[in-house]
Amino acid sequence: MDIILRASVMFFIMYSLLRLLGKRELSQVTPFELVLLIVMGDLVQQGITHNDLSMTGAALAIATIAFWALALSWITYLSPRAERWLEGVPRVLVKDGELIAANMRRDRITRAEVEIEMRLAGIARIAEVAWAILEPNGKISFIARKEEQTTKQEDDEKVT
Repeated sequence: MDIILRASVMFFIMYSLLRLLGKRELSQVTPFELVLLIVMGDLVQQGITHNDLSMTGAALAIATIAFWALALSWITYLSPRAERWLEGVPRVLVKDGELIAANMRRDRITRAEVEIEMRLAGIARIAEVAWAILEPNGKISFIARKEEQTTKQEDDEKVT
């Protein structure tokens, strides 16, 4: 029973930690962060099984973590409110070619990072973006502006 309790506590600690890290970090893991996650996994295992090195102890720990992952998955599937709270919501980073600084600050996304993702999506300038949305999974979705909108904004910028 001790292992089940420890595994449950560690599951929620790790879940909370990953939610606090934010969307961006989960989608862009550097080699150092990957090694750090592996080391954290070993530390979590030691905290869960304590001095129990048996197969039964390891199986109980794995089953408990799998149970909680499955339970949260069902909760988010059944309840839109729980889904918003547990998974997060999409956040608009660019609207009509303009960066939304408050949303970028909240998720610690820089202009350079948005521009990198734009180039990967085949978009050359921010003026060409109707919407850039940071999805709950950490990816940025882009919706390009229609040609006449982009031309009008460029004309407006030349006048000012």
